Amino acid sequence: QVQLVESGGGLVQAGGSLRLSCAASGTIASINVMGWYRQAPGQRRELIATITSASSTTYVDSVKGRFTISRDNAKKTVYLQMNSLKPEDTAVYYCTMGIRVTYTSATNNFWGQGTQVTVSS
Repeated sequence: QVQLVESGGGLVQAGGSLRLSCAASGTIASINVMGWYRQAPGQRRELIATITSASSTTYVDSVKGRFTISRDNAKKTVYLQMNSLKPEDTAVYYCTMGIRVTYTSATNNFWGQGTQVTVSS
């Protein structure tokens, strides 16, 4: 069974920084795209950053220049470095990975359990 475990959320003051981590475990042949979503209260889940297996990255405009996504393939881990945090960044953050459990299987998306990030003004 594949499992994604997130860590690193918490409470921080505006202007501060946090680093989220998401590690995959279980039977894994390959991991393609990794990403981070967030969901604020009363809002839809929003894709904020992605990174491909070739380390090509994309970001939603609201986090460009402040957040950095990275990955460690050997550790099957994706990171989200969040700097210059704002109160509007407050949300539950979810990681996701496109994983093949065998080299002949289809790619399925797996999700972390979510981690709360709260930014106080």
